[in-house]
Amino acid sequence: MDAELRSEEPDGDRPRLSKRAVTDRALKLADADGLDTLTIRKLAQDLGVTPMALYWHFRSKEDLLEGVAERVWGEIDVNIDRSAPWPDQLAGLLKSLVSVLRAHPSAPRLVLEHEKRNEAALRAIEITLEVLRGAGFDPRYASEIARSALWTGITLVMSEPGYHPELSDEEHAEQLRRAQIEFAMLPAARYPRLIECAAPMTACDDPEFHYRLGIEVFIDGVRAVARRLG
Repeated sequence: MDAELRSEEPDGDRPRLSKRAVTDRALKLADADGLDTLTIRKLAQDLGVTPMALYWHFRSKEDLLEGVAERVWGEIDVNIDRSAPWPDQLAGLLKSLVSVLRAHPSAPRLVLEHEKRNEAALRAIEITLEVLRGAGFDPRYASEIARSALWTGITLVMSEPGYHPELSDEEHAEQLRRAQIEFAMLPAARYPRLIECAAPMTACDDPEFHYRLGIEVFIDGVRAVARRLG
């Protein structure tokens, strides 16, 4: 058994799999093959152990997904600069969320389904609400904006033109080719702008621009609400 998979605490004469090592490997499998394909049996086979070895930490697949979700939420950097203006603090949290979601294809679904069930998620939400309350928003507005920030991060990732993490490189290229052809073949008299924008509507040649603009639009919108509320 790999040393990195061993816990600090022995289980009799045998080393026990650490919870972090199990969730790390589960996240890699989910990212590679999809969240629906992740099972205790498949994970155990990948780790070279029996399924019973994993039940020490996780009693079911749902319990395992909770652990993987906490692993994902734990990657979000909540160490904001308290001396910075509140829009910069909020933008920093959103940028970190987007970075984590981009790094893990399975992450959008995980954070949606498990955003309030683990310590890491609660901490990220608490910090976000604290920033918004410090900006002067009352609990109602702060809650709505915090939820919108989460959805904005997820939407930015899943709406990136050409976003299809489940496809191979060849399938992805073919999908983009077909999409651009469909736009290009539209009646020019009725859809001149769609034809003009066929390439940027279906593919993203500058992903950083997509995410930077999306975050700026969200933060500018929150700023506008703050000004309106005084």
